[in-house]
Amino acid sequence: MQTRTQAPSPLEQFSILPLIAMNIGNLYFSFTNSSLFMLLTLSLVLLLIHFVTKKGGGNLVPNAWQSLVELIYDFVLNLVNEQIGGLSGNVKQKFFPCILVTFTFLLFCNLQGMIPYSFTVTSHFLITLGLSFFIFIGITIVGFQRNGLHFLK
Repeated sequence: MQTRTQAPSPLEQFSILPLIAMNIGNLYFSFTNSSLFMLLTLSLVLLLIHFVTKKGGGNLVPNAWQSLVELIYDFVLNLVNEQIGGLSGNVKQKFFPCILVTFTFLLFCNLQGMIPYSFTVTSHFLITLGLSFFIFIGITIVGFQRNGLHFLK
């Protein structure tokens, strides 16, 4: 009798698997592969920043890492200037770091997902919903603080 092995499903790469399960009372927490790859993405971004800023950074002739970071910075800065054109430079400067960090995190998450047998964090609806929800709530809070009820107009 011949047994057939079932081929793995291509959707297995999108499954969230608990790596470290934790129970605190009736609450269930777990460190999942999604959490692991988000930490890996954060580590890659911090490692890139370390390569740029080691030995004081800001060399007269930039190295490859510094050129890459400057390219990302200039791209996001131009994007912010084009999309938030009607606001003053002071308002743009306040929101630019948040936009740059969000862009860089999403860029590295998506680039990391292109590696074979890797996990794409942004392929899950809850991750993108959570990111967009917190950004939306943050913008709404800042809008009400700055403009009061005129924010709704």
